[in-house]
Amino acid sequence: MKVKKIPQRTCIGCGTIRNKKELLRIVRTPEQEVLLDPTGKKSGRGAYICPAMECLEKALKGDLLAKRLETTIALADKERLREQLAAVIAGE
Repeated sequence: MKVKKIPQRTCIGCGTIRNKKELLRIVRTPEQEVLLDPTGKKSGRGAYICPAMECLEKALKGDLLAKRLETTIALADKERLREQLAAVIAGE
């Protein structure tokens, strides 16, 4: 019997390799919006972070997220990402 492979992804904030389902996807849509993608199915260029505010802050501070998404991230988009992540962490 063949063992099913579990997809692995790396958090861009802390560099931890985890199962894809344990991480949150941030996507740059074709319309150049930067959003948190809780389903992981939106079209666009994506990057993964742990569900922790520290990882998001590291990714935003060092422009790691902007480099990974190949775009510049506006201040409004950064604030929206912080709010969306806080809502996910709170369990909303």
